[in-house]
Amino acid sequence: MRLGRQDLQTISARTIVHYEASADEFWAATRDHDVAENRAALLEHVEGEAPFTILDLGCGPGRDLAAFAALGHVAIGLEGAARFVTMARAHSGCEVWQQDFLALALPDACFDGVFANASLFHVPRQELPRVLGELYATLKPGGVLFCSNPRGDDQEGWQRERYGVYHRLETWRACLTAARFTELAHYYRPPGVAREHQPWLATVWRKSAA
Repeated sequence: MRLGRQDLQTISARTIVHYEASADEFWAATRDHDVAENRAALLEHVEGEAPFTILDLGCGPGRDLAAFAALGHVAIGLEGAARFVTMARAHSGCEVWQQDFLALALPDACFDGVFANASLFHVPRQELPRVLGELYATLKPGGVLFCSNPRGDDQEGWQRERYGVYHRLETWRACLTAARFTELAHYYRPPGVAREHQPWLATVWRKSAA
């Protein structure tokens, strides 16, 4: 069933309200998560000389935003929840844009890399081609998109107060390929455990240099 405009507005608003209401608990639970592997997966594929201009899409309270800035990169955050925007600015000292994932307003050919860590799974499947097209457009030629999402069997819907889509690798790969990205790498997290204990799928993609 196709989602209408009101459905999409409800999905965004209700999911953002969830994060607003649990901002402090979310920060306490995630601020020490080690995702250095994910940041490195993006940076190792960006071509050219550092520093790079990085968009942290769904930056939350700013953990990874601060890490990119500490490495000397120009890091800009994007976040839908106002409390996270305030927290990310305070924690990282970086510029942070408050934008809804379903109503992005991004500059063309601006970023060397987009870091979408645990964020794009909130985009309904029917809207994903449009959103991926907007991320493609905001990357410089040859730019890199990193994504990490909780994986599943293509389920879509509400998990308590958050809307999510839980893609299989094959489905996610088809979506990104259709959006003209070229796959560079994929892996599962956390490392060092059996696949059934790796709920996260990480993928790395390049925009055409043409």
